[in-house]
Amino acid sequence: MHYNTLEAIQDLVTRQRCFFLSQATKPVNWRINQLKQLKTAIMAHEEDLYQALWTDLHKSEEEAYLTELSIVINEIDCHIRHLRRWVRPVRVHTPLYLFPSKSRVIREPKGLALIVAPWNYPFNLMMCPLVGAISAGCCAVLKPSPYAPNVADVMDQIVKETFEEQYVALVQGHREVNAMLLEQHFDQIFYTGSPAVGKVVMAAAARHLTPVVLELGGKSPCIVDRDANLDLTAHRLAWGKTINAGQTCIAPDYLLVHESVKEGLVERLMADFERFYGQDAEKSDTFCRIITDKHFNRLSAYLKEGKILCGGKTDATARYIQPTLIEVEPEMRIMQEEIFGPILPIMTFNDINEVITFVNERPKPLALYYFGSKAQARKVLSATTSGGACVNDTVLHVSNPHLPFGGTGNSGMGRYHRKESFLAFSNSRSVLWSSDKIDMAMKYPPYKYIGILKKFV
Repeated sequence: MHYNTLEAIQDLVTRQRCFFLSQATKPVNWRINQLKQLKTAIMAHEEDLYQALWTDLHKSEEEAYLTELSIVINEIDCHIRHLRRWVRPVRVHTPLYLFPSKSRVIREPKGLALIVAPWNYPFNLMMCPLVGAISAGCCAVLKPSPYAPNVADVMDQIVKETFEEQYVALVQGHREVNAMLLEQHFDQIFYTGSPAVGKVVMAAAARHLTPVVLELGGKSPCIVDRDANLDLTAHRLAWGKTINAGQTCIAPDYLLVHESVKEGLVERLMADFERFYGQDAEKSDTFCRIITDKHFNRLSAYLKEGKILCGGKTDATARYIQPTLIEVEPEMRIMQEEIFGPILPIMTFNDINEVITFVNERPKPLALYYFGSKAQARKVLSATTSGGACVNDTVLHVSNPHLPFGGTGNSGMGRYHRKESFLAFSNSRSVLWSSDKIDMAMKYPPYKYIGILKKFV
C-alpha cells in the first residue's frame, strides 16, 4: 500500500495503535522471534542490498558489509542473546522509612515509534533503531530517505515479507510525507539527519509531548598535536575522512594541526589517499560517490575557497569529488557548514589552548578526534564537550557496540546501540510494592511520631 495521503497515514497509525494495545508485542518470546525473522529476511536479501548500495552510493560490497550489514546483524544477535535479562524488573534499594515496601524498575514499551533514517548509511541507520524498537516491544513506522531509493525498495521488501503492517510498516516519499507523518501522535520519534531538520522534528514532537532521540551531525574537529605519530595519524585520518566519500556524520570535518607537523602530515595524507584509492580515485571500486547533484554542487562550491593542497578534481556526471586537502580560514563558508564529503579543511595552531577555545566557541560536535600524547588528550577531553571521541583514531568509537552512541546539544540527544537501543524505546516505570499486612502510623496526621521519622529520612 502507498502511504502518500494523510488519510492513509492516519489509518496506518490507528491500526498500529490498536495492535499495540492488544498486548501482542509484549511477550519476550514473541519479540525474540520477530528479531530472528528479521535476521533471516536480511540474509535472504544480502545480495540485493549490496547491489542497491552500489547503485545508490557506489559503495563496494566490502564497505557495505563492514559499515551496514555486519553492524545490523551483530545488533540483532546481541538483542536476541540479552533481551530476557534486559526485560527483567530491576530491584532497587528501598529506604527504611518505607518499610516493608519493595521497589522495582520495570522496562515497558513506549508504544508507537516513528523512525526516520538518512541516506548516507541507509540500511544501518534504519535497521539498528528498528531492532531497538522490536526489542522494547514497540510498533514502528519506518521512513527511509528518498535519496537512496534502491536501498529503500529492498528494505520495503524485507519489511513486507517479515511483518504485518499493523506491527511494522515502511512508508516512502519526500518532504510532504515526512510532514504528514510528523503530524501524527507517536510515542517515540527516532530521527537521524541534519541539525536543521532535527529542529523541525523536535518542534513537531512538542505538539504531542513525544520524546525524541535525535542523532544529528555538525562539524567534528580532528586535532593533530606536535607529538602525534604522523604515519599512523595520516593512515587513520585518511580512512576516517574518505569512507563513504566523507558522507559520514562522525567523519572528521576539519583539521587543526600543529604548525610544526603540518607539512609532514599533508605529505602522508596525500600518500595514503593514493595508497587507498590509486592515482585516480575515480577508477577505484572502493571509493563512493556523492549522493545527489545538489550535494555535489554544494561541495564543489567549497573548492573555490581557500588553497587546495591536493585533490580538487571533480566530475559532475559521475558525482565524483577527489579526496581533497584545502587550507582555509575560520570565516569561510566551508567552516560554517557540515561538509559531508571528501574535502578536509586544514588550519594550524601553536598552542593547544587556542584549539580548546576554538572548539568551545562553536556548537557541540558529534565527535572529536585527538592525535598526540595521553596527557594532552586528557586535557582536551576535560576542557571540551562532544557526543563521542577517539584518541589516536577516528570514527571507530561507533563500531564498539558497548559504547553508547549519540550527540549532545546541536549534535543531538539520546543514545543507542545494544542495551541503549532497547532503553531508547522503553519507558522505565518506577513501581513501589507496599505490604497490605503492615502499616506505619507515623506517616499519617497528626504526625505524632514525626520525631522518630526524622531519624530515618
